[in-house]
Amino acid sequence: MARYTGPVCRLCRTEQKKLCLKGERCKSDKCPLNKKRGAPGKDPKARAGKRSEYGLQLREKQKIKRIYGMLEKQFHLTFEKAQRMGGVTGENLVRLLESRLDNVVFRMHFAMSRTQARQLVSHRHFLVNGKPVNIPSYELKPGDVVEVKEGSKKLTVILDSLSEVSKSGVMPWITVDADAMKGIFNVYPRREEVTDLQDVKEQLVVELYSK
Repeated sequence: MARYTGPVCRLCRTEQKKLCLKGERCKSDKCPLNKKRGAPGKDPKARAGKRSEYGLQLREKQKIKRIYGMLEKQFHLTFEKAQRMGGVTGENLVRLLESRLDNVVFRMHFAMSRTQARQLVSHRHFLVNGKPVNIPSYELKPGDVVEVKEGSKKLTVILDSLSEVSKSGVMPWITVDADAMKGIFNVYPRREEVTDLQDVKEQLVVELYSK
């Protein structure tokens, strides 16, 4: 499975936005954006002029794609599925991204980041409705139950991540039983409920792919 293996802080500097690709670790004072580091590359100030319409659309697409840890082909296929669903394509896109198994594992605080969640899912540490699933892009449906496999309940990475449930809570469209290491994907989220995408303009992605 292809994936990005470079420095993730470089991606945040490129977008000049905290993408929180390291999860809770991104809240530390060591974040390059806290130090007002510029975009990577030679002479970034020379490229800091006003962006074209295409440039704005491209940056928005790259931002969303990087938040969810996807490469271009997989992201484009997800967009095409959102287009076929009917209704508002941008909202459908967010719904599909939020219902991915790796994202839900992250939202349930079974992992510190989506990257870690993807790795844990690939290593078969989770059950969906009682059956093992090792496909990070697996699309959950309302009512699906995600739980940590019995043999994985003592993993330090999962136990450390679950400590965040009491501190941060969970998103309104899921419920988590931290003691049982189990959660339920109750309903597809509404666009306005996905608060960490408040300044993301998915409509620009629709316009980009519609060219």
